[in-house]
Amino acid sequence: MDRATVDIYEERGLEWAEHHPPVQRGAARAFARKVPSGTLRVDLGCGTGRYTPDIGTPALGVDAARAMLERCRSAVPGALLVQGDLEALPLRAGTLHGAWAHMSYLHVPSVRLPGALADLHRVLVVGAPLDVQVLAGDYEGDALPADRIGGRFFASWTPETLSDVLVGAGFEITGAEVDRDFVRASAVRARTLSDMVGPGMRLLVVGLNPSLYAADAGVGYARPGNRFWPAATRAGLVTRDRDPVHALHAHGVGMTDLVKRATTNAAELSAAEYRTGLARVERLVRWLRPGAVCFVGLTGWRNAADRNATAGPQSRRIGDRPVYVMPSTSGANAHARVDELCAHLRAAHSLVDDA
Repeated sequence: MDRATVDIYEERGLEWAEHHPPVQRGAARAFARKVPSGTLRVDLGCGTGRYTPDIGTPALGVDAARAMLERCRSAVPGALLVQGDLEALPLRAGTLHGAWAHMSYLHVPSVRLPGALADLHRVLVVGAPLDVQVLAGDYEGDALPADRIGGRFFASWTPETLSDVLVGAGFEITGAEVDRDFVRASAVRARTLSDMVGPGMRLLVVGLNPSLYAADAGVGYARPGNRFWPAATRAGLVTRDRDPVHALHAHGVGMTDLVKRATTNAAELSAAEYRTGLARVERLVRWLRPGAVCFVGLTGWRNAADRNATAGPQSRRIGDRPVYVMPSTSGANAHARVDELCAHLRAAHSLVDDA
């Protein structure tokens, strides 16, 4: 979260809470009914515990400000409370069966929200419900006129932009709408991969779609026979095997998928899914502006953009960024050797300087 905002909550958060009674208790109780009885659910950015009693039990409250947690402890003595950042949740994978996030992710800069939601995807079980509410609009900054405390950072969203980020993070949207001055989206944690994207990417790698194996592992190209990571390491794009977080933050290599739905094989995908997926990827590229985009596997690009395409740089650009298409790195593609795949990745990366 924005650190200056956390400091403001430490100093003046209790004052803010006195003037903001809970107004979404019905929605919180409706969320509680979606979570299996007796399983752990979380109130993200729980603050003083305005909604923690309503999301059911057992409940975990997470907040970055200790002052808010101390007040929450007295208000909801039965809750488990943890001080932590929404962008780096201090929880093990698959810990939670539901997540309620009322006006908390709006304090995360918009370009960092995909990473924060990817971390939430990590700690939720497949099928876990998510209810998230953020400020509606197009404002981003720390001088919001309606902020009576002053100095807090806010990022606002539309239903369409928030839905795009949630889908990329591995969630299936069940509803998204504007309610007064906020956007409320409901979703479930899907059995798929999260995008690993953010600002300053040099290269965005676009896979066809996750395999069920990769979705369960939480890492793209995870199967031992896949040659992506050996080729990417040899090409110098990354320095850690099967570590997409390090690839993004240390090397500016981001990862997404043309189609987010995980399958046993690509033959299960439809033409409509390819087209819808390419439109989402193009919106992502226009927003985050990577240096270049590399599609891994000719099948996806041919079905979505150019049925006559061959491997190499493409004449069509995505979001005004150069595009490279390379052969699949799957072990099933025996014709492509690691050294050949390595050369393709180097060639794709070289487009960054020409962008």
